[in-house]
Amino acid sequence: MLELQNISFSAESDGAQKEILKNIGLKIDKGFVAVTGPNGGGKSTLAKLIAGIHRPDSGRILLDGEDITDLSVTDRARKGISFAFQQPVHFKGMTVYDLIGLAAGKSIGLTEACDYLSQVGLCARDYINREVNSSLSGGELKRIEIATVLARGTKISIFDEPEAGIDLWSFNNLIKVFEKMRRTLNGTILIISHQERILNIADHVIVLGDGEVLQEGSKEEILPGLLGNISTGCHITAEGEQI
Repeated sequence: MLELQNISFSAESDGAQKEILKNIGLKIDKGFVAVTGPNGGGKSTLAKLIAGIHRPDSGRILLDGEDITDLSVTDRARKGISFAFQQPVHFKGMTVYDLIGLAAGKSIGLTEACDYLSQVGLCARDYINREVNSSLSGGELKRIEIATVLARGTKISIFDEPEAGIDLWSFNNLIKVFEKMRRTLNGTILIISHQERILNIADHVIVLGDGEVLQEGSKEEILPGLLGNISTGCHITAEGEQI
């Protein structure tokens, strides 16, 4: 279980400190958890605090009862936390096969590496020896990144707006991948998203706004009021647009 105790975080904005998160308290257990809410509400910041990219100004972060607040990104990765960026990074000179093996943290055979690619809907023979660079589309990079998460087998897999910057075909395939992960991954999937189809996969939904938890509960409890409820400051369409 991941637990956030009284987490606050500020960042500089226009020469002044702005409070991004305010005394956040959450308990996140196994399953598919979606974090949503209006832009600027602190969602991506929350994800980066969990991953160790940012450090909180106050409060504690616990993983299975262990205080990991002061641990680095690397140490948190060793503890079982993975993070997928909105825009996956390129690795010039590194093949997809090398990247999956690096993520697994051990030497793996070609068959095993290809299996991870197949799980995310990519034809292994077309990708296994390709370089992880700009020749790959955004959707391809996202699915390769998910394959590395599967190879790692982490306790907590964090995805920051995975729908950003990909076309509809790639998005539809991404949904299928997440649906499969939800059924098979023995851990926590934490996704930052505005997209209704992603929210509908979730077991648990957390709504952040103005740096605070506005609502949390099962999708059956949260989504009927959230989709189009102006009190949250956003409306989420079926196409993933926020208006």
